[in-house]
This record gives sequence, structure tokens and C-alpha cells, in this order.
Amino acid sequence: MRYRLSSNIVTRHFQEHSSLYTFMTVLFLMGVIFGAIMVNSLSGNQKEDLFYYLNQFFGQVGEGQMVPPEELLKLSFFHNVKMAGLIWVLGISIIGFPLIFLLIFLKGIVVGFSIGFLVNQMGWNGLLLSFVSLLPQNLFMIPVLIFISVSSIALSMKIIKKVFIRQTFHFQFVPVFAKYVMAYVGAIAVITIAASIEAYISPALMKSVILSINQ
Repeated sequence: MRYRLSSNIVTRHFQEHSSLYTFMTVLFLMGVIFGAIMVNSLSGNQKEDLFYYLNQFFGQVGEGQMVPPEELLKLSFFHNVKMAGLIWVLGISIIGFPLIFLLIFLKGIVVGFSIGFLVNQMGWNGLLLSFVSLLPQNLFMIPVLIFISVSSIALSMKIIKKVFIRQTFHFQFVPVFAKYVMAYVGAIAVITIAASIEAYISPALMKSVILSINQ
């Protein structure tokens, strides 16, 4: 019974905000495309410098000389929790919620630039490396960031309606805010999974791909 109730709440949430989810997904994909295009704007020297450091990193990964998984888990977890937390706070602040769109777009740029640069420098090997190094954790991270972004924007819009259209729009703040807090708690749980994948699975996949490329 409890599972069915929570399932209904999640389903209703996605149905109510389907247009926002579509917009945020498109915005992220636009960021990915823009980030990939940005690679072409780099000069030859800039590409060489970046690829030099990238080669050093891949060399360390291939030799198993990486940051310990526990440390990588901690770094990834706190970085992404802070980003999700910033989005969460911007939703409460009302006036700051437009920055959420910018953050999602920038996230797309980072992903797109990373993939674009690897493909530009290494061709199909770069595509394979970007696949194993970026995709596993981002299969969880991107959806949860979009989820918390939509939840934040939805709350901001409700508060704005409450403030400026008091007579025609009513909602109980405490239950809505409680759900908002639970959304962030749920996001942290998913971020933990994504950080664990980034710390323990992605490095192993990268090492195997790098070793196969160097053979």
C-alpha cells in the first residue's frame, strides 16, 4: 500500500511537470552540443596542452596510480551534493531560480566539451573512453539534477503565484516544503550511487580500455 502511494506521488509529479522536464532535458542537450562545438574554437596550442595533461592522467590510470577510491568517492559525493544543494536553495530563494537553467546548461557544456575533446583528439578511442568514463555515473547524475531542478523551479513558481496572486491561488506551504525536503534527500541517495560508480566502476573500465588501446 505504501509502495503504491509513493509510486502514485512520483507518477503524478512527472505528469504535472512534464513540460518542465522536457525543457530541462532539451536545455541540457543544447549545452552538450554547445560544449562539443566549443572544442573547435580552441587553438592548436591549447589542444596540445590539454591533451598533454590528459595523456598524463590516462597514463596514471593505466598504471593504477589514481586517487584512492574512498577519496574519489568523497570528492564526487560532496561536489555533486553541493551542486544539488545550490539548486535546492535557489528554488527557495524565488528570485534565484533562473540560475537553475544556467547551471543545467553549464553541466551540459562540461559533458559535451569532455566528449568532444576526446573524440577530436583520439577519434573512436576517445569516444570509447568518454563512454566508460562519463556515461556510467551520469546515467544517474544527470536525471537526478534535472529532477531536483524541476522540483526547485516548481516550488518557486508556486511561491510566486502565492505572493502575487493571493486571491486565486492557494496551497499549503508546510506539506509542499516537506515534499521538497524529501526530494533533496532522495537526490542525495541517488548521488551516493552515482559517486560510488564514479569511484569504483568507472576507473576500472577506463583502465581496461586504456590498456586495450595501448596494446
